[in-house]
Amino acid sequence: MAKRSAPEVNAGSMADIAFLLLIFFLVTTTIEKDKGILRSLPPIEPPNDDEVVIKEKNLFIVLLNRNDQLLVEDAPMEVKDLREAAIEFLDNGGGQNADGKSCDYCKGKRDPESSDHPDKAIISMQHDRETSYGKYIAVQNELVAAYNFLRNREAERLYGTTMDEMLAQKEKNQFKKDEKLNKQIETIKLMYPLKLSEAEPKKN
Repeated sequence: MAKRSAPEVNAGSMADIAFLLLIFFLVTTTIEKDKGILRSLPPIEPPNDDEVVIKEKNLFIVLLNRNDQLLVEDAPMEVKDLREAAIEFLDNGGGQNADGKSCDYCKGKRDPESSDHPDKAIISMQHDRETSYGKYIAVQNELVAAYNFLRNREAERLYGTTMDEMLAQKEKNQFKKDEKLNKQIETIKLMYPLKLSEAEPKKN
């Protein structure tokens, strides 16, 4: 009597179905993006034993307490007024930079009691550990917006376009190196360098 072979199941179509499902999930799945504050860390500098002395007038102190109350230069302030106050400080141009040059593009009051030069102006922010995240972000946004306003103004004056548009163009052509555009962006950044220092949060 001949031995009968067991019936086999054709699994070829199963592989096709699995492949189609894989493609479906890859196309329809959304990947969550990390949210946070975009910052570029400064380059590592060689150790220096000399203590850096910063004049008090070149320091713009912003404090945010545990009750989300804002104190700027020892005076209470609303978050909506912070941007204008930071612009006034950064754009003051009341003295000279480290090379002895005055700020010929600054449009501030040139108050001798305020910052000497954008290159020397430092914004120092300090918050409490119990400060709400929303208020902290709001203050950070206003401070960064002050730098963006001044950079956009100078980019418009020098190159006829804003800094935001220049950065968007660089991002759009990220695989095509544009030396001229990169040089223009660096020029604007040097005119108003982002010097935003964040002190260690206080613990009550």
